[in-house]
Amino acid sequence: MRNLYVVILMLLFQLIFSPVSGQEDSLTIRKIYTEALSNPVAYHNLDFLCNKIGGRLCGSAQAAKAVQWSKKVLDGMGLDTVYLQPMMVTHWERGEKETARVISGKAGNHNLHVCAIGGSVATPAKGISCVVVEVKNFEQLKALGRKNIEGKIVFFNRAANPAPIYTFEAYGGAVDQRARGAMQAARFGALAVIVRSSTLAHDNDPHTGIHHYADSVRAIPAMSVSTNDADSLSKWLKTDPTLKLFLKESCMLLPEVQSYNVIGEIKGTEFPKEVIAFGGHIDSWDNGQGAHDDGAGVVQTMEVLRIFKSLKIKPRHTLRVVVFMDEEYDQRGAKVYATEAIRKSGAGLEKHIAAMEADRGGFTPQGFSIEANEEQLAKIMAWKPMLLPYGLWSIAKGGSGVDIRDLKPLDIPLIALVTDSQRYFDYQHASGDTFDKVNLRELELGAAAMASLVWMLDRN
Repeated sequence: MRNLYVVILMLLFQLIFSPVSGQEDSLTIRKIYTEALSNPVAYHNLDFLCNKIGGRLCGSAQAAKAVQWSKKVLDGMGLDTVYLQPMMVTHWERGEKETARVISGKAGNHNLHVCAIGGSVATPAKGISCVVVEVKNFEQLKALGRKNIEGKIVFFNRAANPAPIYTFEAYGGAVDQRARGAMQAARFGALAVIVRSSTLAHDNDPHTGIHHYADSVRAIPAMSVSTNDADSLSKWLKTDPTLKLFLKESCMLLPEVQSYNVIGEIKGTEFPKEVIAFGGHIDSWDNGQGAHDDGAGVVQTMEVLRIFKSLKIKPRHTLRVVVFMDEEYDQRGAKVYATEAIRKSGAGLEKHIAAMEADRGGFTPQGFSIEANEEQLAKIMAWKPMLLPYGLWSIAKGGSGVDIRDLKPLDIPLIALVTDSQRYFDYQHASGDTFDKVNLRELELGAAAMASLVWMLDRN
C-alpha cells in the first residue's frame, strides 16, 4: 500500500509540474492547425515555385533558381541560421520533343504519346526503326533469349496491379521495368526499349523517372509510353506481329554542375546540439511543374518553421528544414547531408533525435510511417490520441523516405508523412504534375500535421 501511495504521488507530481502537460500539447496543436489553415503561405509559395520557376531537373537553370528561391524564403522567416550545403550533380537534358510512331500495313500508322526515361542515351540522329517484341517481365525476356530479342525494340507492358489499396504497392510492383528494363534488354542485344508508364491512370500522359544502366552492358535508348498507347500498341501487335516502331530522342548527358541543399534552422533553447530534421526535395522532372513531387513537400516542411516563428514557439531542440537537391536522379543531396550528419555525430558536434520527410504528394494527410526500433515506435504511437482528431489515424511502423534513409546509422526514428495515395501516381513524373492539381486545404493540413508531430518530438 505504501508503494502504491508513492507511485500515485509521483504521477501527480509529473502531472502538476511537468513542463508540458497533455492539455498544453492539445492546445498547441490546435493553434498550429489554426495558423496553417488561416494563413495559406505554403500554398502561395508552391504557386510561385511551380508557375514562376517550373520543372526543376537537377543541374538545370531552373533547379539553380529554385535553390536561390528557397534560400530567399527561409531568409525571410528570420531564422537563426540559413545556409547552403554544396555538392556536384548530374546534368541530363532530354533535348527535342521525343517521337514514336507505329508503322504497319495491317494495323496502320499511329503516333504515340512518349517521353524519354530519365538518364536515357539518345537514339541515332535519324532515329531507330525496327520490329517490336512485347514482354511482361524480365523472366519472359530471359525465356525469349538473344535469338528473339537481338536487333529489336523491347516493349515492356506490365500494368500496375489495381488491387492494393495503398497505391505505392501498385507502383512498386511495376516500376522495375522502367528502372532496369533497358539494362536487362540490352543484355540480349535489344536496340531500344519502350516502357508502359508506371501509373494506374488510363490516359495519354507518359510518365518519366530514373532508370539505370550497367557498365558491363551497352547503353540503349529508353522511352516511356502512355498507358492508353501501351494498350493500343499491344492490340496492334496482335493484329500485326511484324509491325515496326520508329523511335527518336535526342537526350544529352552534360558535365556535372555545382548545386546545393538549402538548410534553415531555429536553434534549440535547451538542447541546441540536438536536431529534429525534416524536409522535401526541390528537384523535379522537367516535363511537369513538380507540384506534388515534391514541391508540396518542400513548402510544407518550410512551413513548419514559419508556424513555429509565427506562434512564437521556442523549441527545446534545434529544428532544421532541409531542402534536398537531386532526389530524382542520384540522391546526392541526401548522401551529402547524411555523410555530414554522421560525421558530426561521431565527433560529438551534434546529435539527431529524429528525421522526417514529406514526399508523397500534397494530398490529405492520413498519418505517419515510422522506421524505428520498438521503443521509439511506442513513444510516437502514444501520441496518436492527440493527432487523431485531425484525421491522422494511420501512425504505424513502415518505410521512411529516399532523402532520409541514409541516416539509419544514427539509430533515430525516420518518419514519412503519409497522404491519401489514390491520385499520386496519376501525376508523379508526368506533365500533369502541376500547381492546379494541388488543393489548398489539403496542402496546409499536411504542413500542420508535420508541425504538430515536430512539436510532440520536441517537447517529449
